[in-house]
Parts: sequence; C-alpha cells; structure tokens
Amino acid sequence: MHLRIFTEPQQGASYDTQLAIAKATEELGFDAFFRSDHYLKMGEASGLPGPTDAWITLAGLARETSRIRLGTLVSPATFRLPGPLAIQVAQVDLMSGGRVELGLGTGWFGDEHTAYGIPFPDKRFDLLEEQLAIVTGLWDTPEGETYSFQGKAYQLENSPALPKPAQRPHPPIIVGGGGPKRTPRLAAQYADEFNVGFRPLQETIDGFERVRAAASELGRDPGSIVYSVASTTVVGRNDAEVARRTEASGVPRDWLRTNGYAGSPAEVVDTLGRFAQAGATRVYLQIQDMTDLDHLELIAAEVAPQLS
Repeated sequence: MHLRIFTEPQQGASYDTQLAIAKATEELGFDAFFRSDHYLKMGEASGLPGPTDAWITLAGLARETSRIRLGTLVSPATFRLPGPLAIQVAQVDLMSGGRVELGLGTGWFGDEHTAYGIPFPDKRFDLLEEQLAIVTGLWDTPEGETYSFQGKAYQLENSPALPKPAQRPHPPIIVGGGGPKRTPRLAAQYADEFNVGFRPLQETIDGFERVRAAASELGRDPGSIVYSVASTTVVGRNDAEVARRTEASGVPRDWLRTNGYAGSPAEVVDTLGRFAQAGATRVYLQIQDMTDLDHLELIAAEVAPQLS
C-alpha cells in the first residue's frame, strides 16, 4: 500500500509551510504530496494568511522537489475552464519532470464560490463530464493535429492542443466520490484512479464494486484502475499524543474513530490493512496540522514499514 500525504491548506498555511511538509514528505519516503483545492476555510480555523491557489503552489513544489508525485484531491470543475486547466496541469507536469496527477470533481462548497465571485451552477456533473472529456482530449491529440469539442457548456474549435504534458498518454486522472450511478461511470470511462474518501469500510467496498461493475460494462478491465482511500489521520505513541493531535485536527474523536485512521501505529496499521484487503492499494493520509512534522516522522517510522 502506497502512503501519500494529503493536506488542507485553506485552513491556514503559507507556501513556505506547504514547502516544508512537501520536503518532509519526500525525505521520509512517502509516495506523494497532495493538497485540496479550496479558496475558503472551513469551520473554526483562522484561515490565515489566506488561501493559496493549488496549481500555482504545485508549480512551485514541482521545482523544489525531485521524487514525490504531486496533485490535487480534488480540483473543482467550477474553478477553471477546461482548456486553461489542461494547459496549467500540462505545464506543471513538465516542470516536475512528469510527476503530476489531476484529481477532478464537481465542486461542492458554495460559500467559497460566493466569496470569490465564482459561478456555482446547480447541475455540476455535466460540467465535470465535459471537462474530463476536454482535458483528456486535448492531451491525447497527436502533435500537429487539432482538437474540437461541441458540448452544452463548452465548445472548442481547432485547438492546437498544446502544450503536451511530460507523461504520456497523459497525467493520471483521479475521480472520486460516493455517487451510485454517474460517478462510477465517469471513473470507469476516464479515471486512472478511483478514490473513496472519508467513508467507513463497507461504503468503501460498495464504491469500489460499483466502479468495477461500470468498467466491465464499458469493456474495460476493472484491474486497470487504481483503487484508493483517504481520510483524516491521527497517530500517536500514547493516548496523550493521540488526544493532542486529535484536538489539533479539529475533527470529533468519535467520527475519527469510525471514519478516520486514528490511534497507535498498530491500530492505524490494522485499520489500513482492512482497506487493503478491500482492494485499496493507495491511501491519502489527511494531515490537518501541517506544522507537526514529527507526526510524519512517526508514520514513516512505525506505520509505513508494516504496509509496504
């Protein structure tokens, strides 16, 4: 099972804070550094010094790291037009030497759209489906040819479909969620990875099975898709350390025990082992306190070796 570090910078993190945890992620042997793509804090956090743009941040990290994968979990389809998004992600992929992955979703947080003047339509699944088609279509168009698309939300005419990303045929696409019909179909059609986040084991198993069934219906090998999970992570050497990190996470202890990855290293290994048995080969460890690099060191030393 590959362990990835997943952060929520909108809760309050400068670029320098994100750089420090990304470098620790790399030095400690984790597989990847991912971040959310939000423009507004949630809950009681201060949010200071203010939001940082996900793809501008990842562009900087692309030049200041050398091994780890980099990506979003997930970028809302509402934030960016699909043509410019394809350019941005391709450019960051080139800047990183081919280490970028794009998580793309519908967007759900209405308040951040209102706060920054971003349209937030009711029917966002159609936007997501067209964006997935356009981004992959632009990347997959052979050099020297053009790409056109006629959809309800977006129309492209004779695009040169440039630049091309470093990875071919294109950077991995991540689709996630718990929807019973459209999400599995979109994952089966476009995704290299399907992610179920913040859900208990049985709901995760059900989500994986729906995607496997949708892939089979489309004639795709279900085994060609990576299945992953994500949730808030709190690991401590003793009860006091677990309690301190739980409080810092801002997540209720009962919820964390049911839906997160929390407890001693042995307890977290046991929890993640059950998800591995369900088919997850990748896990995103959501770390809320990005200044607590000792937390990463503990996970790297006492959790990761037992899941490799």
